Amino acid sequence: MRGSRASAVVLAMVLTTFVAAEPSLPAVAGPADPEPASLVTLTVPDRAALERLVGSGADLTGRVRPQPDGSIRVDAVVTPSRLAELRPLGATLATGTPAPAPEHRGGTKDRIVVERAVWFQSRDGYFLSVEASSSAGADAALTVTWKGRGGATGQVEMVPYVDAGAYLGHQFSVPVPAGVRPDRVTITSAAGGVAEARVGEWPDGERPDRDRPGYQKDFITQYMPPAQLNARVKDLHRRFPALTEIIELPHLTNGYRRHAQALIGTPPGAAVVVTSRAYGSEGGNDLAVELSDPGAADRTLAVVVDGKQVRVSLATDGSGAPVSTAAEVAAAITGAPGSPVTAATYRTDPGAGVLAPAPLTQLSDFLGAPADVSREPWRVLALRIGTHRDGSRTGVLAYAQEHAREWVTPLVTIEAAERLLRNYPRDPATRKLLRRADIFIVPTVNPDGANYSFYDFNAQRKNMTNHCPAAQSDPALRNTWGVDVNRNYAVGSLFDGYFGASANCQSGTYAGPGEHSEPESRNVIWLAETYPNIRFALNVHSYGGYFMWPPGAYRLDGRVTLPRPSRQQEAYFLRSARTILEAIAAERGTVTWPQQTGPVTDVLYSAAGNSADELWYDHGVYGWDFEVGSDLWNPRTGAWEGVGFQPPFAEGHAEAMEFAAGLISLIGVAADYREDR
Repeated sequence: MRGSRASAVVLAMVLTTFVAAEPSLPAVAGPADPEPASLVTLTVPDRAALERLVGSGADLTGRVRPQPDGSIRVDAVVTPSRLAELRPLGATLATGTPAPAPEHRGGTKDRIVVERAVWFQSRDGYFLSVEASSSAGADAALTVTWKGRGGATGQVEMVPYVDAGAYLGHQFSVPVPAGVRPDRVTITSAAGGVAEARVGEWPDGERPDRDRPGYQKDFITQYMPPAQLNARVKDLHRRFPALTEIIELPHLTNGYRRHAQALIGTPPGAAVVVTSRAYGSEGGNDLAVELSDPGAADRTLAVVVDGKQVRVSLATDGSGAPVSTAAEVAAAITGAPGSPVTAATYRTDPGAGVLAPAPLTQLSDFLGAPADVSREPWRVLALRIGTHRDGSRTGVLAYAQEHAREWVTPLVTIEAAERLLRNYPRDPATRKLLRRADIFIVPTVNPDGANYSFYDFNAQRKNMTNHCPAAQSDPALRNTWGVDVNRNYAVGSLFDGYFGASANCQSGTYAGPGEHSEPESRNVIWLAETYPNIRFALNVHSYGGYFMWPPGAYRLDGRVTLPRPSRQQEAYFLRSARTILEAIAAERGTVTWPQQTGPVTDVLYSAAGNSADELWYDHGVYGWDFEVGSDLWNPRTGAWEGVGFQPPFAEGHAEAMEFAAGLISLIGVAADYREDR
């Protein structure tokens, strides 16, 4: 497949530098090069500080971990200068073990309510998770004492959960190891409140059939860039034409391409940024610009376009010294008849500095993919699977890689497609599934950003459409451009006043210039509008180990969420989730934590303009979100550890296997939808 050899080289390079949170940051790069970014764990003192990070457009992951002392740890992608900007908001690099929970100062006896007390068994043993609330609110100091088989016991401090000023209860910072299965918990408050409860099992959904003779799986052998994903989709259609069709989504992406640029001079005041009018792949990379000293006194500024070269003769004074300022040169280059380039002063500097002569400087789009990686606008493909693809069956949409750096997520969809198609001839359960459901799979929503992540900047989150003005578009900023596709939708958006997206074009959560400004978001909604039988959708993201559904956004003032599902709908979301999570756990014992299962606004943070909200509120589609890549328990350190966006492939492969099983379970839930209703 195209690009596979080159992508293997890139993978070998980036997976040694960007697999998990790093303890420190590299030095700041030079003026023409992007700052290096690192995946780090930040500590903020409280939930209010976390909200400040979200509001600032910080590039946060889904891995958010409350700590016993009330602080919060969150993984983020930052550059050195971005980290410096976040420090005044309360963020520091996480180090060591957080302090214990503060002691309660006394007061009126409070009332404790146990919201949920559950145990789960993973491949690493038994774990306990408890959620409760106190009438004293976040000031309460709650302690859980658990008892289990054989007289085993233990104590754990609870952490208050406060979001946008609203107290949502107490929970464990992370599930705690129990050694044996816990049976009962007693929650005591420093103010005198007491509550007891039996411990239930989690997720305790419908168990999958794990012993089906001859059932085939494990079809994923490597991370795949977009060209390989499209080739895989086409190959599956070629092999199984009676069970599939390919849908070409109508909105072409920008393409893996950029305008060529050069920074000439010494920033800030005596420099110009030259940008080709054509994309680099369409001739921009062939252009060059020269600033020359005419070698005579009292000459005027002149620009001559000579084929692919732009030659600037600087103005001189009476002594023959060049006197052209950066602003004057930028205006002259842009206004020259037939100029194939434009020019601007450096960032927000007015350009009053005098430019020195500069040799012929080649422009570049700075894109590093092999030549066989297409630079053209991309046609996103959906693979439709089922025996009745006529709208008569409940439709399920699975789409991945809205965020470019999430390399595991397309593998989830491809593995699921392979299992469905290859097991159809011999597995009765699979045949039944394909007869009762109409399945739409989009492995990569954001192929341009994905190519940029594979070949140029593996931390890329957004697409490759640059809406930034010239002041924010010099080459050193190229890793900050693009739109966060999952903030570009039209329900609960930034433009509607909801929290959790940014209007800054350089932000990691930039919502774009308007709702649905990007072809990537329009393609997802086109599917829902064109195929109204789609009643279920799964948006596959990474990492952190969540399973979520609407509402996904709130207004910050008063924490007013989008309308919550009805009690019956909420029960259906949760009941279905427990069954889906059972299928995930059956693969290798990975359990999605109960406190990370629920509405986005309850278990993570507000994400204005996300796709699941638009599908649910505008189209009546049960919209779900996976955050694949659950924390791994390290028995040596006794701690849960994050996996990152691009873990070593052995871990990425395991994640794809288990969440593909979860996706197939969701398809089963959808197939039962008519009966459930």
